[in-house]
Amino acid sequence: MFQKEELIEVSVIIPAYNAGEYLSQAIDSVRAQTYAGNWELWVVDDASEDGTRQIAEEYQAKDARIHYYRQEKNQGVAAARNRGMELAAGIYVAFLDADDWWAPKKLELQMQKIEQTGAVLCCTGRELMHPDGTPAGRRIQVPETITYRMLLKTNVIPCGSVVVRREAAMQYRFVHDELHEDYILWLKVLRSGSPAVGINRPMLKCRLSEGGKSRNKFKSARMQYGSYRFLGYGRLQAFYYMLFYMMHGIRKYHL
Repeated sequence: MFQKEELIEVSVIIPAYNAGEYLSQAIDSVRAQTYAGNWELWVVDDASEDGTRQIAEEYQAKDARIHYYRQEKNQGVAAARNRGMELAAGIYVAFLDADDWWAPKKLELQMQKIEQTGAVLCCTGRELMHPDGTPAGRRIQVPETITYRMLLKTNVIPCGSVVVRREAAMQYRFVHDELHEDYILWLKVLRSGSPAVGINRPMLKCRLSEGGKSRNKFKSARMQYGSYRFLGYGRLQAFYYMLFYMMHGIRKYHL
């Protein structure tokens, strides 16, 4: 008798480039989720030159929910996430950076929130971690409701915490690695539909790095301004929103 293939609710996408040091922790945190629905995980290797491939293939061999795909050449995180969405079979997609990890109840709480509210996008709070994985002493909150106008003033949606309806994300896709590619996508999704919802609990454990966007303030500010301009805002409007961005940034990362 023909057996109907089970529906996949959530596809988790981990873009990975030379991520061998941390990848196992990220994957293990997905496997440890208490969410009872069907999920899959795609590790999209952006042409790594370390042990990323071996680690991902070992997980793939022992867990049928885990899949590995390797890009032939390095294309950047936006292209890796886009490829992951193309490969995904889930109704929703969730994103996790290879050097971060999730608390066990993250997906369960988010899918409950989405079912209750009908939201297209759900995010959570995060806890900042030192590179060695120990707490940095800072938790960043998220509002319970996030509108387009709110989001213009600062990006309160951490990419690694997002669960979003796949068809909505695929409509716009990630663009411009040199800008805040995730922020641009969230703004486009919110501009065309309902507000996002947040779970104000630190379900994402976000590892800080010296070269990361969050630590390089001047680079991040240039990327933020460029994101406003790309979205069609004039110089004065972009500068206006940059004032809010800078005020929020001082509070967010002052440890």
